[in-house]
Order: sequence, then C-alpha cells, then structure tokens
Amino acid sequence: MIRIALVEDEDIYVSSFKDMLSRYEKSRETTVDLTVFTDGSEIVKNYSASFDIIFLDIKMKEMDGMTAAREIRRMDTEVVIVFITNLIQYAIKGYEVDALDYMVKPVSYFAFSQKLDRAVLRIRHRNDTYISVQYENSLRKIRLNDIYYIESQGHIQTFHTIDGEIKIRDKMDDIEKRLQAQDFYRSNKGYLVNMKYVTGVENGYCLIKGERLIISRNRKKSFMDALTKYMSGNLL
Repeated sequence: MIRIALVEDEDIYVSSFKDMLSRYEKSRETTVDLTVFTDGSEIVKNYSASFDIIFLDIKMKEMDGMTAAREIRRMDTEVVIVFITNLIQYAIKGYEVDALDYMVKPVSYFAFSQKLDRAVLRIRHRNDTYISVQYENSLRKIRLNDIYYIESQGHIQTFHTIDGEIKIRDKMDDIEKRLQAQDFYRSNKGYLVNMKYVTGVENGYCLIKGERLIISRNRKKSFMDALTKYMSGNLL
C-alpha cells in the first residue's frame, strides 16, 4: 500500500486528483491510502511520519505549500514531496526542501502517472533501507543502519538504536521475516542482531556497543557462518 497525502484547497482539483488516482490504482494494480488536507497548516499540525508521498499545492490561504514543506522536512527527511502549482517559477524553489518534482495545473493523467511512477520508485528504494513500525498510534520509519539490535520480551519488541530505545507491540518472527534480506541475524530467541555493529564474539556472546548478547548453542554455527560471510563482504 502507498500512503499519499494531498494538500489542496480547491475542490475541483481534489476531485480530479482522486479520479486520476483511482485510474492509476487500476492500471498499476496497486492500492493507495489517500488523506486530503485543505491547507498546509492542517498537515503540519500534529504531523506524523506516516506518509510515503505528499502532493502539496503551493498557493493556499493560511500556510502555503513551500512553508508547509519546510516544516515537514524538519520532522520527516524521507517523505517524497511533489509540488502542484499554477506557476513554474514557484516550483523551481523546490530544491530548498528536496522536492522530487512538480506538476503544473491543470494536470493531465499522463503527467500525473509519470510523476507518481517516479515517486513510487524512490520510496521503493527507500524502503530497502528502512523499516516502518506501528509506534504510539502512528507509523514510524526506522533507518536500518541506526538499529544496533532488537530485543524480544513477549509481545514487546525493543529496537536499540542510535537515538535510544523504541518499544513496539509485534512478533519477533514477523520482524525477522521483514529483515531477512538485510544484514540482521538471530543470535537466539530473544535477539535479532545487526551484523554491522558486532565487534566480536567471546564465550558464547556477541559484542555490540558494550553489550553482551548471548548466542544460543543451536544457533552458534549458523550465526558464526553468517557473521563470517558479512565480514568478508558478502550479503546475507
């Protein structure tokens, strides 16, 4: 599913956007969750990093799209931003907020589909290096390279990260499946380890940032094989 926000204050363009999005879903055989805001101030207020793509009208009454984009970038550096405008000269300032692209009104379906295809390609690439988790009633993206290890305590999974601990309700088995193509490996039932941060192994423990995480006997050989492959430069 692709999570899209549309920030647009004119009903005619909101209706047109919805029609084109419905057509896009059918042609690409994908599912989109759309949230509509009528002003930049609406999306900025209580913003949570739950969107993959934000389409922002530049000219709005209370908070214009460029100002909203600056506020959003302070809270979310990864969301894809596409501007919608009547005047190209406004859109070219998008580089200031790392906007991917812009669309000029009235938007044709061909232009819309091309821009959305480009945005989807970017988020697919981004999703290779992030994991999205449900955290405190919102969706939070965690950079894989920021995770030291994940600790399981029943249904509570604790992500030990560069920025501190993040506790979520989930199943370790499900998280392991989502990260199986990445450089993570289970040292025992309770730990899913980022191989990048393993600094050594001694006396049945792997060492990560001063922590000693036990390696279970039945996983010792496979864990050491996985660590050797990682350290030799091969992807797991």
